[in-house]
Amino acid sequence: MRRFANDERLTTNDRAMTIGVLALQGDFDAHRRRLEELGAKVVLIKKPEQLDHIDGLIIPGGESGTFLKLLGEAGFEKLKQFVRLKPTFGTCAGAILLATEIENPKQAGLGAIDISIRRNAYGRQIDSSIREGKFVPENPAGSPLEMVFIRAPKIERVGPAVEVIATEGKDNAPVAVRQGSVMAATFHPELSDDTRVHKAFLDLIAPCGADTPVRRP
Repeated sequence: MRRFANDERLTTNDRAMTIGVLALQGDFDAHRRRLEELGAKVVLIKKPEQLDHIDGLIIPGGESGTFLKLLGEAGFEKLKQFVRLKPTFGTCAGAILLATEIENPKQAGLGAIDISIRRNAYGRQIDSSIREGKFVPENPAGSPLEMVFIRAPKIERVGPAVEVIATEGKDNAPVAVRQGSVMAATFHPELSDDTRVHKAFLDLIAPCGADTPVRRP
């Protein structure tokens, strides 16, 4: 994996690429470190108006219901508008929020990626685990991808326009997916030293440009 020197930055529209990480709960700082390793400028997002000044957004893990409470109605609507216009990547609870259908229990979501997802499908906190899966864009030549699952959700249905980019287990269950410029992962790539998943997200952003709306399928 290529690393960037401290003075070398990823660019979009001839300026530094700025990625936001929603910093309301979860290990948002681990996402910040991974992105900075890859040369991105990172802003921790704590106010809705900050969304106007970034090229892409990561929604980290945590508890999806708590995210909704902390966002409030105005923040939720602002975020919903953002994910329809700009590249967004959700991990664990972030993946839940991006889904069109949420189960166990049913919950409002952003409807940005055509999947059905079931909360806490891998068990409680005590059932957290580290596993190895496949990073599909590199399959079959790619090395195994380390995956950290913490009270993880499970993707139950994948829509026809959704691409599976990572799988896990003998049945090759989908654990990371992509639709247009939206990505979702049920595991925590920020807790692994492997940067391939974050790199895949950054690769989505550069072609879009900072001010170009992304049309959803």
